[in-house]
Amino acid sequence: MTDPSTRPAVDVVIPCYNYARFLRSCVRSVLDQPGVDVRVLIIDDTSTDDTPEVVAELTRDPRVEGRRHQVNKGHIATYNEGLLEWAKADYTVLLSADDLLAPGSLARAAAVFEANPNVGMVYGRVVYYRDQDRLPKVVTPPAGTTVWSGVDWIEARCRTGQNVLSSPEAVVRTSVQQRVGGYRADLPHAGDLEMWMRIAAVSDIGYVRGKPAAYYRVHQQSMMRTRFSSLFADLEQRQAVFDLFFREHPDLPPRLKSLANRSIAKDALWRAVRAYDRDRLADIPVDELVEFARRVDPGAERLGEYRALRRRRALGPRACSRTQLFVGSHLVKRGRGLVSKQVWKWRGQ
Repeated sequence: MTDPSTRPAVDVVIPCYNYARFLRSCVRSVLDQPGVDVRVLIIDDTSTDDTPEVVAELTRDPRVEGRRHQVNKGHIATYNEGLLEWAKADYTVLLSADDLLAPGSLARAAAVFEANPNVGMVYGRVVYYRDQDRLPKVVTPPAGTTVWSGVDWIEARCRTGQNVLSSPEAVVRTSVQQRVGGYRADLPHAGDLEMWMRIAAVSDIGYVRGKPAAYYRVHQQSMMRTRFSSLFADLEQRQAVFDLFFREHPDLPPRLKSLANRSIAKDALWRAVRAYDRDRLADIPVDELVEFARRVDPGAERLGEYRALRRRRALGPRACSRTQLFVGSHLVKRGRGLVSKQVWKWRGQ
């Protein structure tokens, strides 16, 4: 049995706004973690439900502490209060009140940190769910650990132009978190990707294969469903993340920024391609997507996606949609996406 006096300490910051109905199960998933000393830090951002009563109940456990804002501060300020001002343990987790930690995840992450002093963040697989009483069954890959250099991890993000973390599965070395700072108010919808890359700019990144690290609840009020809904929002936010990150880290290889630009341009062009395949030019601004791709990547017209769009323009959207002449290329791209998703589940990249 591990000596409690030598066990790693983890602070779990739980922001809560009108999620009282989820809070008990969320906190329980933290308190039941074996092999680590946990402290739960609940920040009630002026909830109007019975969150204060639930927090009062939960803080009867000495491992749980709570505070309540007198005025609603919003999610970014609340996150940063917990991560930068309140957390003091060896490692820190930001856990939404509607999510859950998987059993044993903190001890698995802590073992990677303890064995690798240069690692600043460790994550595992996240599983999406709707009901904590019926968590989805998952096929788990063989257990193991991967440690990437920070630059290699950043390069992987640039190759895809995508984030690979939802947040609850990430455990961060507290000293590194406080060194790089918290979430940026000017990136409210994609700031997590920018912060992960900031962490990778100063440390290595670890991944734990095998059992899940966390469960991310999908429901009507979750952030997943309430993010920007406009066509360009996701593209523009991710582009803003890479622009800001590389502007503030000029010492990184310039090719990484070009790689990120190309990935986002390819994404924009493929959305235009699919507008032709589905005959949806009336509600998808193809010309604007093409101009966006050109602005992001001066070499956009040399990309395969641009050539695919040019072929569709020659035929017109109605012919593309009715004949499904190009369905093969879509199926190939979709197949690659499914393979990439499976690789992500097993390898974290």
